[in-house]
Amino acid sequence: MGRVVCPEGKKLSSTDTLEGNPQPDATEAAHDAGLEPAHEGHTHQHDHAHDGHDHGPVLNPDCTRELVLDIPADEVSKAYGKVVRNYQKYAKIPGFRNGKVPESVIKRRFATEIRKDVIDGLLPERFSKAVQDLGVKPVGQPRVTELTMDDGAPLHVKAVFELIPEFSIDGYQSVVVDKPSVAFTEEEFQRELAELRESRATIEPVEEDRALVDGDWAQITYTGHVEGDAEAAPITGQDSMVEIGGKDTVEAFSSALRGAKPGQELKAEVIYPADYGEAKLAGKTVAYEVEVKAIKKRTLPELDDDFARELGAYESFADLEARVREHLANRKRRSVEGETKDRLIAALTERFPFAVPEALVQEQIDARLERGLRALAAQGMDTEQMRKLDFGRLRAAQRDSATAEVKASILLDRIAHAEDITVSDEELDNELQLAALQSREPIDTLRARLTGDGGLARIREQMRREKTASVLYERLPG
Repeated sequence: MGRVVCPEGKKLSSTDTLEGNPQPDATEAAHDAGLEPAHEGHTHQHDHAHDGHDHGPVLNPDCTRELVLDIPADEVSKAYGKVVRNYQKYAKIPGFRNGKVPESVIKRRFATEIRKDVIDGLLPERFSKAVQDLGVKPVGQPRVTELTMDDGAPLHVKAVFELIPEFSIDGYQSVVVDKPSVAFTEEEFQRELAELRESRATIEPVEEDRALVDGDWAQITYTGHVEGDAEAAPITGQDSMVEIGGKDTVEAFSSALRGAKPGQELKAEVIYPADYGEAKLAGKTVAYEVEVKAIKKRTLPELDDDFARELGAYESFADLEARVREHLANRKRRSVEGETKDRLIAALTERFPFAVPEALVQEQIDARLERGLRALAAQGMDTEQMRKLDFGRLRAAQRDSATAEVKASILLDRIAHAEDITVSDEELDNELQLAALQSREPIDTLRARLTGDGGLARIREQMRREKTASVLYERLPG
């Protein structure tokens, strides 16, 4: 009989697996984000101890298997008897002496708790063995679709779970993509120097009596009124700097200021495009009154030894040039390698299509959203603002990318196995040393924490995938 799965070694329990609830981490994350799990459908529970609702994402039928487990009535009765006797021994009920509460009272008073304890005692070990006998590795949490259990009757349970389906990677060595050169051009080098020079430019006053021209910077004070919105607050600025003809300057401002002199007052009407970066101005027309305070000129430094020494520990401009070339070479190599590996993995997944467990897709969506929320928090967004985000839309938008990432990971794992690629303890230790430096955490503390939550194994897996991608990249014809 076909079947579906949970993480290897995960035990089935009545609290999280048998009841078919979402994994605690996912549930809490959704709750913290102001979400409630959607109802997927109804399970067929015959014990009247569950509300009959199954939560969580729909399983991928192409990755789904089923497991049926039946435990004889005599084993169920023995388990019931053992649990009831334990309750009799410790239960404290008014009107009865300790240890003397009748069995009928115990069964009636603690029916739900007893049933849960019986299930916890009977199912986990048997379920794990049954899955092991199937020879499969579960992914995600098993979901119970049928459960029947009463004292004196057999326990019957049917569960579905997901697994990574078998698929062939025969011929993966023949999949190739173009491998561009990692060498940078002289034009790229000169552009890098120009950007470095621009970063050290200074803006100095223009002493001569003349009007503003393109390339100048106007120091202005302004007041703007949004047309058609009498209640809108004026838009004001004091001693603002505006580059005439600059790529970041609205053309209407450049047109109005071009030819003006310090002390001159003028008007400018600016029609902002609908996609303007500042939301309060997007699509609006603003009438400005502007006073030119001064004209300033942007001055670029000379590319000489003094410029090099100003930037850092460089003895000469030649020394700086050498470092810039080295930096550019490393950056170009990383960029080309990354883009080429992405194209190679995309070609491999297209060559070897396979179904992906929904549990892994959802986990990857969770990871992508968590990174996004951390980024928003770093930008100043508070928890209350995050709760107002449309998480349904955000999850849907992440789905294609998450699915592609899961496929890439599964495919690289298969190839790593075929190539017998491993990550040594020394390589893992080096990675942990870097992580400890970045987090400013003692390496032993970091190792203990990662070992406890499974993070160490995940780091090793990711390193193995990256190593595999590098092996495939190096084999590409140059």
